[in-house]
Amino acid sequence: MAADTADTVLLPGEQVPGNELPRSKKGTVAIGPGLYNIPPTTVCATTSGVLQTDKRRGGLWLEPSRGRYQPAVGDRVIAQVQRSGGEQYSCSLTPHTPYALLDNLAFEGASKKTRPKLEVGDVVYARVSKASRYEDTEIECVQPSSGKAEGLGPLRDGMVFSISPGFARRLMMGMNEKTKGGLVVLEEVGEKMRFEVAIGRNGKVWIDGDSTKAIIAIGRLLRKCDEEGWDVETQRQMAKRELKGLVN
Repeated sequence: MAADTADTVLLPGEQVPGNELPRSKKGTVAIGPGLYNIPPTTVCATTSGVLQTDKRRGGLWLEPSRGRYQPAVGDRVIAQVQRSGGEQYSCSLTPHTPYALLDNLAFEGASKKTRPKLEVGDVVYARVSKASRYEDTEIECVQPSSGKAEGLGPLRDGMVFSISPGFARRLMMGMNEKTKGGLVVLEEVGEKMRFEVAIGRNGKVWIDGDSTKAIIAIGRLLRKCDEEGWDVETQRQMAKRELKGLVN
């Protein structure tokens, strides 16, 4: 999934230059977070940020310049339950965004008798189903196309670490050095130990492993990689060093 980064900064309402619009083989452009389309061919910014493109797939999105996450429909996010009342839970996505609403039946096979019983502090891996600056954000733990969880749902045990939304997007792009994301750190960890991971577009990553020490080591590794911008070789070296003594 090759993604080429353009050094174009846009402010709210500004138009994407025509020469920056990528085209897929079908001649279409996929508009992502931070942008909106004015037919037929005009694309404008809804927030300030750096323009990002995936020329292979014809994708275009805006990475917020302040590093803040803005919910977009289809995003996978890690949310924490803050309130439980009536038919829905109020969940936090980030410290600076209003709570997102999670219907207590928005789970695979959920009914009033079988729905998960979540408590304040519980964590879920969810999909943004509704996002608007004028209405409450809504999330769900089921894929609407299949009615199945497909990896979504409550995240038991493990620990949640904060990373930048941009780094989260790069992690979600893939875990091999052929991608523009250039991140192999999770792949390196997977070759050395067993662990589970869920990555949220909202700058959260959930990790579970064989021990608390291992979980903390992996989380620390990701945060350092994010903050220091390691290249592929440094990722490999640091994974080996940080996990030394934890590998059987």
